[in-house]
Amino acid sequence: MKKLDIAIAGAGPAGLAAALFLHRAGHRVTIFERFDKPASVGSGLILQPTGLTVLGGLGLLDEIMMLGSRIDRLYGADARSGRTVLDVRYDAQRGGRFGVAVHRAALFGVLHRAAIGENIAIETGIDLDGVDVGSNAVIAGGGRKVGTFDLVVDASGSRSKLRRFAFHPEEPKPLPYGAFWASLDWRGEGFEDNALVQRYQRASVMIGVLPIGRPEASAEKMAAFFWSLKPDEADRVSSEGLDAWKARVCGLWPECRAYIDQIDSFDQLTLARYGHHTLKLPIGPRLAIIGDAAHSTSPQLGQGANMALLDAAALAHVLAQTSNIDDALDAYARARRWHVRVFQALSSMFTPFYQSDSATLPFLRDRLIAIAARIPPGPQFLASMVAGTAVDPFGAVGLREADWV
Repeated sequence: MKKLDIAIAGAGPAGLAAALFLHRAGHRVTIFERFDKPASVGSGLILQPTGLTVLGGLGLLDEIMMLGSRIDRLYGADARSGRTVLDVRYDAQRGGRFGVAVHRAALFGVLHRAAIGENIAIETGIDLDGVDVGSNAVIAGGGRKVGTFDLVVDASGSRSKLRRFAFHPEEPKPLPYGAFWASLDWRGEGFEDNALVQRYQRASVMIGVLPIGRPEASAEKMAAFFWSLKPDEADRVSSEGLDAWKARVCGLWPECRAYIDQIDSFDQLTLARYGHHTLKLPIGPRLAIIGDAAHSTSPQLGQGANMALLDAAALAHVLAQTSNIDDALDAYARARRWHVRVFQALSSMFTPFYQSDSATLPFLRDRLIAIAARIPPGPQFLASMVAGTAVDPFGAVGLREADWV
């Protein structure tokens, strides 16, 4: 395909990864970021073999692994009885796979430094609001035209304004549960260096500690701490006081004291709200939609950032393989269709077992999933589900899975 002028809305991981792929393919790329200064939002995440493969394709794998923490296992137990509820090990599958937990600032920093190093244009303080298909104009807030582009990539996240220009627009439906998140100093005693560890009280409370490495090379090792709750209950929890909340957390998981003692105010906690949606077609007229703008869900399976990175790779791949934009957009939608839909369905199915008001679902979870984690092919399926490889995503995005051995 001829070289295109491409506008990318959003300087998060999806937008930066797409910019790097497209710039390296020879396209003229401009990123528009609504904030005055691009920055990361949130605490930690796990880069699965899918996301790590994309970063490898960008030549950034070694840098992110230096900052992150290798994750070999996801473990969860009932807070009252101590019964194992979840035990997923990446090595249940052949190939030596693993995850890498990172601070979101680390992932952003690696991608942002690469974009700056390649002189990719980033325009800040501009919130893209629309696309004029007839003139190829891209419009910011207030109806101001910011330029004409052959293609617009919407990487602006779950609150996207450009999503309404998709062929079948859909807005996320709020999920009943969110979470308090905090990035804290790592305290290893009683916790595993290479595991996400969680405690559950039915499905109404989930507490987790994840080692996330360093936000930058000079920083100390950190952990992401989270506590699930309904967002509309956050004010009540705050009004009851920090000490009451700390007592509840430590009553369920006493070892968390080392983390809870680092929290002096609710201001240190970020309230995350989650929604679920999957665009039927993540495209519109001269518009490609990637990442959370195209598909958002709860973080239960840990796939959000990884699927966004796969979207970015897929878009660049199809543009290189087709001769016109319309064909490329159709190919992009096909390339990501099954992987996205399968994992969105799995997330929708599994989330209520861990975050809901149900008494029946956690009862079944505590007995069935723990058994499935021990009896083949259960361990292999759970590992592939967490790794993001239950449906092979690599061929459709032009990458070969990294060699993990």
